[in-house]
Amino acid sequence: MTYYGGKELAAAFRTVRKNTIQIAQDIPEDKYDFKPAPDSRSVRQTLAHIATLTTFPMMLHGERIPIEKIDFAEYMQKVGAEEARPRTKAELVALLQESGDKFAAMLESLQEPFFAEVITFRAGAEPPSRTRFDLLLAAKEHEMHHRAQLMLMQRMIGVVPHLTREAQARMARFQAAAAKA
Repeated sequence: MTYYGGKELAAAFRTVRKNTIQIAQDIPEDKYDFKPAPDSRSVRQTLAHIATLTTFPMMLHGERIPIEKIDFAEYMQKVGAEEARPRTKAELVALLQESGDKFAAMLESLQEPFFAEVITFRAGAEPPSRTRFDLLLAAKEHEMHHRAQLMLMQRMIGVVPHLTREAQARMARFQAAAAKA
């Protein structure tokens, strides 16, 4: 018995995606092409990348395509083309919502024995294998990595991230309550 199954992973992913969508909404569309460095992704490119990053785990775990049957060169080309498609802010927010809902629904449908299955990678991969649970958790961690980049970009363009604003409001409430006591 575990304490963290499909329902819990789906709930955690939904929280991560909700926060990503809030960032996408908070950044003005005229700042979507901002890049913190010339060779980095823009806000727009980072959001598109996040919106498409669940396609691989959906193939591997949702469609249950064996890893040895996945043509990674073809997959990377398709994902790269999808990320490069020009999209407005509204289209990116909608894509984030749609892909997040689809991935979370897939996570919710998974049962405990499935998470323990081991995926063995091609020769030379490091590590040589991982459990499905570890790989699914990695999808959430991957999004959180890029969300942190977006939060830094927000600071660079003068937008205070919503999680910071919420923490500041909480602290102000605590201080006001302490002052009354």
